Amino acid sequence: MLPKSAGLSNGLAQRLIRWPVSTHAYTLRLLIMGRYASAFTKMTKPMNFKAAIFDMDGLLLDTERVCMRVFQQACQHLQVPFDQTTYLSIIGRNAAGIEQILRDFYGADYPAVHQAWRERYNAIVLHQAIPVKTGVIELLEWLKSNQIPIAVATSTRKEVAQVKLQLAQLDHYFDQVTTGCEVVHGKPAPDIYLLAAQRLGIAPEHCLAFEDSNNGVRAAVAANMMAYQIPDLTQPDANTLSLGHQVAPSLQQVLVVLKQN
Repeated sequence: MLPKSAGLSNGLAQRLIRWPVSTHAYTLRLLIMGRYASAFTKMTKPMNFKAAIFDMDGLLLDTERVCMRVFQQACQHLQVPFDQTTYLSIIGRNAAGIEQILRDFYGADYPAVHQAWRERYNAIVLHQAIPVKTGVIELLEWLKSNQIPIAVATSTRKEVAQVKLQLAQLDHYFDQVTTGCEVVHGKPAPDIYLLAAQRLGIAPEHCLAFEDSNNGVRAAVAANMMAYQIPDLTQPDANTLSLGHQVAPSLQQVLVVLKQN
């Protein structure tokens, strides 16, 4: 139940009820901070965009919950602590960035944690189609129908990313797939987005970037792209919100804005 003090209209309250619980919490934080209007209700249509670049995990595919669940299982199996704050900080980072954070936390236990985690994770994502998130197909179809080049910019290793996209039957939508193992500096550095734009042959300032994580949004904004954030496991913190990007509960709402004449 949403509190009356939030000041929501009946129609808006009903729409919020249908959003995930994590989105409720984020929306209410925005209301309290006086940011609701700019974040969810005043998204503006980007001008003169010529390409669209998507993160993958947590944005196109509902993989982040799977990944966190099997990480918890690995920790339980090895009888080491699971620290949610540490785990959430690795979302959006490439393999090198993840390793650095987890080594700092787990020390000598890191190799065993990483192996147990990856074995469990790969047993799922390399053999099963991960559910596609709300609004993804509609947005990709619309971009294709308007002949907009589309790329993926994911921190996941290339061979794993390709399998995930193939199993989900999304691979045919993308002109390029750029991955974290192809750049020296992963997200939140802009390198992966700059490389994706270069491969599409489109200047970064004419690219839309779609992300779920704070690290990914920082990378896209640093690359001088117009970024849309659709929060998944991690909600925008104050520093991320200060970047002035657009935030939406799903890609369906983004598509409504893009379709505006």
